[in-house]
Amino acid sequence: MNFGLKISLIVVMGLSISACTGGNKKGPDEFGVMPTKALKYPSDMIELPEPNLTGKNLADKQPLEDVINALGGDANYQKNTQIRNSEKALLKVVGRFGVTPDIRTITAIEDASFREKNKGKVLERLISGNIYQIRYRSERLDSLLEAKRLAALGVRTPTVISK
Repeated sequence: MNFGLKISLIVVMGLSISACTGGNKKGPDEFGVMPTKALKYPSDMIELPEPNLTGKNLADKQPLEDVINALGGDANYQKNTQIRNSEKALLKVVGRFGVTPDIRTITAIEDASFREKNKGKVLERLISGNIYQIRYRSERLDSLLEAKRLAALGVRTPTVISK
C-alpha cells in the first residue's frame, strides 16, 4: 500500500469516528428535566386517568394548580366554567352598566390610532425609543379630580382617600 493511500485511509477513518460523536451536543439539559411528584397508590382506581399519549399523569407537576391550592384556593374551579352562586352577586354589580365583550380590541384600535396621531420626536424615532409617560400624559386620569367629579354626580366612592 502506498503512502498516499494510507494517509487518505487514516483521514477517512478519523472523519468517520468524529461524525459519531454527535457534533456539539453537550448531553441532557438538567434544567429541562422536571422532577415528578412522589408516586402514590390511589385510594380508588377510578381516579387513574385513561392511558393516552397526551394525557396527564397523576405524578406530573402542575405548577398553576399547586400554587392555587397552596394559597388556599381550589384548583378544581379552574376547570369549571360555570358561574358559582357566590360569584353571581359580584358579577351583577360589576356588569350593572353593561359589558363590552370586545373591549380589548376596541382599546387596541384606539391606542394604535393615538400612537399614529402622536408620533415620537425625531430623536425618539431614530433610536426607536418609547417615552410612554410623556406620550400618554394627556390620557392620564387624576384620581382625586375624578373622585370629586363622581361625588358631584352623586356617585358614592367610599374608598377614596381625599388629601
